[in-house]
Amino acid sequence: MAQRSSGIRGARVGSGPLGEPERGDLAPRTRVSFWCGKGHHSQLSFAIEAEIPHSWDCPKCGLPAGRDRDDAPVAEGHAPYMTHMGYVRQRRSQEEGEILLNEALARLRGTI
Repeated sequence: MAQRSSGIRGARVGSGPLGEPERGDLAPRTRVSFWCGKGHHSQLSFAIEAEIPHSWDCPKCGLPAGRDRDDAPVAEGHAPYMTHMGYVRQRRSQEEGEILLNEALARLRGTI
């Protein structure tokens, strides 16, 4: 069986040494701490020139996290999960639902 020969044998696109001379120097960084309402602590790295946000989503629980440990931001209220029937009941009363159901059944039975 013939073997293939390649000039870049054993190499992949993007492979090679990944030292700073090839990529360039990293921007100077600063570490910032954030705390969520559940007490989770996360440290993020930002470029020194970047504007540091006042809040950040906690990577552990998803709640908003702030830079002050004692005054964590409060999550905005979310609507509870509702089924399709829950949304229907918001729009119609029980009596209106009964009327619509009886009309639909009458149409199916052919009495209307």
